[in-house]
Amino acid sequence: MPRPGAGLRGGLPERGWVWAMVAAMIEVRGVSKRFGRVWAVRDVTLSVTPGRVTGLLGPNGAGKTTLIRMITSFLLPSAGSVVVGGHDAVVRSLAARGLIGYLPESAPLYPEMTVGSYLRFRAGLFGIGRRRRGSAIDRAVDRCALADVRRRRIGELSKGYRQRVGLAAAILHDPPVLILDEPTSGLDPTQIVAMRGLIAELSAERPLGGGGALGGADASGRQGRVMLLSSHILPEVEQTCGRVVIMARGRVRADGTPGQLMRGGGGVEIEAEALCGSVHDATALDAALSALGDGVVLEPGPRWFGSDGGRWSGVVRVPAGAPATPGAARGAEMGEDAAARVRVARAIEPLARAGRVTVTKLAARGRSLERVFVSVVESAAAEEERPAEVLGQGPKAGAA
Repeated sequence: MPRPGAGLRGGLPERGWVWAMVAAMIEVRGVSKRFGRVWAVRDVTLSVTPGRVTGLLGPNGAGKTTLIRMITSFLLPSAGSVVVGGHDAVVRSLAARGLIGYLPESAPLYPEMTVGSYLRFRAGLFGIGRRRRGSAIDRAVDRCALADVRRRRIGELSKGYRQRVGLAAAILHDPPVLILDEPTSGLDPTQIVAMRGLIAELSAERPLGGGGALGGADASGRQGRVMLLSSHILPEVEQTCGRVVIMARGRVRADGTPGQLMRGGGGVEIEAEALCGSVHDATALDAALSALGDGVVLEPGPRWFGSDGGRWSGVVRVPAGAPATPGAARGAEMGEDAAARVRVARAIEPLARAGRVTVTKLAARGRSLERVFVSVVESAAAEEERPAEVLGQGPKAGAA
């Protein structure tokens, strides 16, 4: 094994041994970052492995860009550590940066330069030797479909082409890690689809490592780059990413595949419909369902009432792990959906026995990633009554 500090050439690390040894190319461990009295990122722990696109999703101000800037060594953590390909991003920042291709939300382009001259300039900054520079540029131009605009000034290009130029610059040195911050920001629908396809292709590629046999595989044997994509646009993450990490208020609040996030963790939503004898009976039904317990939210639906009564509808969110009846152990034995339906039925039962309500529908509703996201963000806001922690309290431990 090379000694620490060895393996740097032309400003870039010789990556083969690192790539072969490290399963998780990005390791974030208990990282926090404060600006003045405000904590922007708090106690985040995260590992990113090859083979699929990992999406960092969150509302504006969630801490996504701050976290990315710490991973790419542009910001120093206030606490915790970041390791990229076995290199500490603070102690060995040059080696860590050499493994990363980074496309910030606003790519640092020079509008007066042509695409070709800009890529030559960036290749020089990466320390790519003159003999390899031409082939590296040709490969990046081809991958990002820039041949038609190679001799044009960057300032004359559309937003979509400028994003492609920034991405081409990020992959010039054939990095095993790609980090993209809001890569589709400002693009039109056609450009978004094209960028989406390009991201998928780059994620699946196995980097060559500058002519050597540099490649990697995760535990399942799938090979490809490590790809971390940050966005606040939910459909973009849902259609591009195989793993979603949701951040809110500076913390990681949820982590899993889209399917895993939609199946669990946030409770079950029950669609309910009933016939009510009067408006007063409908109001009593609202109260009964709203009183189910902490974390249960009633979403009223359409209601119609006449002289002979009317129809009530709504959606009840039952928290995960809620028992079917108070003190009932069998709630854990049946499926979560069934247990939630039983709990809602029990809440309605007194009104039904009194002849005030007739239930016509109780069905579990599939959760979309959008509803998961909204639920996670709302829970984060409820957990922290104040918008930010002040310096002195510090980040709460174990929140990542």
